[in-house]
Amino acid sequence: MQIRFSEEEAAFRSELREFFTTEVPEDIRRRCAEGELNYPDDIVTTTRILNAKGLATPHWPVEVGGQDWTPVQHHIYREEMSLASVPDMLPFNAGMVGPVIAAFGTQEQKDRFLPATANLDIWWCQGFSEPEAGSDLASLKTRAVRDGDHYVVNGQKTWTTLGQFADWIFCLVRTDPDVKKQAGISFLLFPMDTPGVTLRPIQLIDGSYEVNEVFFEDVRVPVENLVGEENQGWTLAKFLLGNERSGIARVGWTKTQLARAKELAAQIPAGDGTLIDDPRYASRIAELENKLLALELTQLRVVAGSSDGKPNPASSLLKLYGSQLQQEVTELIADIAGPESLPVAGLGADEPNGSAQVDVPAWAQLSVPAYLNYRKVTIYGGSSEVQRQIIDKAVLGL
Repeated sequence: MQIRFSEEEAAFRSELREFFTTEVPEDIRRRCAEGELNYPDDIVTTTRILNAKGLATPHWPVEVGGQDWTPVQHHIYREEMSLASVPDMLPFNAGMVGPVIAAFGTQEQKDRFLPATANLDIWWCQGFSEPEAGSDLASLKTRAVRDGDHYVVNGQKTWTTLGQFADWIFCLVRTDPDVKKQAGISFLLFPMDTPGVTLRPIQLIDGSYEVNEVFFEDVRVPVENLVGEENQGWTLAKFLLGNERSGIARVGWTKTQLARAKELAAQIPAGDGTLIDDPRYASRIAELENKLLALELTQLRVVAGSSDGKPNPASSLLKLYGSQLQQEVTELIADIAGPESLPVAGLGADEPNGSAQVDVPAWAQLSVPAYLNYRKVTIYGGSSEVQRQIIDKAVLGL
């Protein structure tokens, strides 16, 4: 097939590019590009700017605020956001609980939650994984027992990303322990300040506090906050995880990081030139560019073939390879930073006790934490092992 954007699609791209680069504040886009976003303020500000133009949740159904776009237009939207260094919309709102409520919620739930979710008036977090139920999510043990017009929830969730900012949590709970594990799960919504909810941060290997443990002790949740039918939560979970994987290849983001790596390498002296002249770095950069081009063309073929709206198992290829390239580009930037990748204490006679802090670039100090943090991308949204199984069965027919 011939992969070429139409004049209308090119105009659509130009319109989005102008909006993203003129309406989203430059300081937010700069912080996004440098990996130094201010949470939660930068995400809230950006979301509300986009939502005012109908651009925060374009993939939602049109009747609840989405856009009647083609798959190619959605692809262009995601790529232009990345190329302009516009922060991603909060995935728990835009890509997870919003589509679930739109598809399975009552009209009262849609009216109550969807406008606030799109505008980030509610910051959601995800209560899925547990200490013994990660990849095997259906083994979750958090219980919800019906007590009149409430459920009483007891248990624990872990790896709850950005839960420290969350107003509400969407949670998978076991409502029937006597049936096979997928059949006894339900999908509940409740505020994080409900009595009995305790949040405890987990320090990650890069020193950040991005994820949390959440404990539930006799948490009372109104039955009206059940989404879908009782014991049908696994159907909702599969739907949500399918939405989570859309756009997860992040081709546009990797493009921006690779371009940044080239700029940085061209600034660092090495031998008679700079790092970008070093055959080892030039070869790595060229190899990454070729891999990224192959991924982008594959993504465009998948997008062009998705006009019927049905899930395409080839998206697992995009997730598998896209996450690997994200890790490769963060590793490249860390290697370019070299010894300056971590703060270094130097000596200075004019400083107290004869010591001083060596002045190193902020990007270099952030490069190794970013590299470490991006180890996660081959796990979330379906681990690489899971994606290979899907490819084996659904793509290769093995």
